[in-house]
Amino acid sequence: MKAPLATAVAILAGLLVLVGYFVPIPILVTLRTLLLGWAVILVAVATVVGILNLVRVHWRKAIRAPGKEGRDLYSAVFLVAFLLTIAAGVWLGPTSTNFQQVVLSIQVPAETSLMAILAIVLAYASLRLLAQRRGTLAILFVFSAVIFLILGSGLLATVETVSPVKEIVSVLNRLPVAGGRGILLGIALGSLVAGLRVLMGADRPYRG
Repeated sequence: MKAPLATAVAILAGLLVLVGYFVPIPILVTLRTLLLGWAVILVAVATVVGILNLVRVHWRKAIRAPGKEGRDLYSAVFLVAFLLTIAAGVWLGPTSTNFQQVVLSIQVPAETSLMAILAIVLAYASLRLLAQRRGTLAILFVFSAVIFLILGSGLLATVETVSPVKEIVSVLNRLPVAGGRGILLGIALGSLVAGLRVLMGADRPYRG
């Protein structure tokens, strides 16, 4: 077994946190709180390191000498926007109404554009899937994609108030919620399995 000390420390810390949730002993609760506090600090430090690395990569792209690849204009735009956002956040504070309005004015159009691209990619993927595999699941996927694209486009807004259509649209609008819950359940089960594998030493991502 590689890195036995790191494996033993990881398993011990995970078991202490896990037992601290189910056994209300004061010393276990204290250890659980302490370990979780350390984990939050480490995650914050890792986030800062990731941000600095991102800035470093874009800085190199923005100042590199003209050549085969040339300077990356988008990296320069990213750095300017990043510095302006940090300066505005530090000067005005994250709770400032003006700062939040500026961030939302940029974030909402970007998210809307990404959703539009997702809709186009979904429609294209549906056509490719139907052309390659004409099975029941492929037809069902294409049918679902078309139906939800039509519902999301607002083309049925004039007839959604009619009694039969209203109930059908209401039922169809609940299906994405069920799908989202299924995805969340899958993420939760996957995280649980990954955590159990780390506790048992089957996965050791910390060994380097």
